[in-house]
Amino acid sequence: MKHKQFGFKADAVNEDGTFSGYGSVFGNVDSYREIVAPGAFADSLKAIKASGDPLPALWQHNFSQPIGGYDILEEDARGLRVEGWLLKDQIPLAAQAHALMLRRVVKGLSIGYYVLEDSWNEKDRVRTLTKLDLQEISIVTFPANVEAQIDAVKSKLLLGDKPTIREFEELLREKGFARSDAEHIAVHGFKHWQARECGAGISETLRLLNAFNL
Repeated sequence: MKHKQFGFKADAVNEDGTFSGYGSVFGNVDSYREIVAPGAFADSLKAIKASGDPLPALWQHNFSQPIGGYDILEEDARGLRVEGWLLKDQIPLAAQAHALMLRRVVKGLSIGYYVLEDSWNEKDRVRTLTKLDLQEISIVTFPANVEAQIDAVKSKLLLGDKPTIREFEELLREKGFARSDAEHIAVHGFKHWQARECGAGISETLRLLNAFNL
């Protein structure tokens, strides 16, 4: 699952625990070199509405810490506008999040989603997300960013653990490789690395990551 973070205004947080903001905006190139296209959430929003259940509001993308939900999710000209609520009188963590949001200590909304359809502009090296499966929208302190994901993969290698081939492919995609190139490098290079002695393979992979400035 991937994440994108956006801020919200302090006056959009109310004393009763309700708040509003944008879970995503359309048309701007973010730090991932990605653009969310208008209509990307359309099918997902229909499915959420049909279910009759609110979309979860999580704390810092932790699935074990739901603190509220969203009743209104709609696409407008700017992006994905949402209106949510926190169970501040029932869940201590929700009360904590509410207090921090009111004081602007915590001021981020971050969507958790799966990419179902996208396109890649080789000239501009920009990926356009055209169909997303929205899973949750979290209250977050800091924005999710590609460097954190790359550091997580590097940490695995340094600890002697092997990232999955999917994690390695996603790392390459996030750094701007076309889908076909990322798949080719991941499949052929990853299998070659797996076939080598573990320690040497880890050192070689780290060397390659640094060489590509990953």
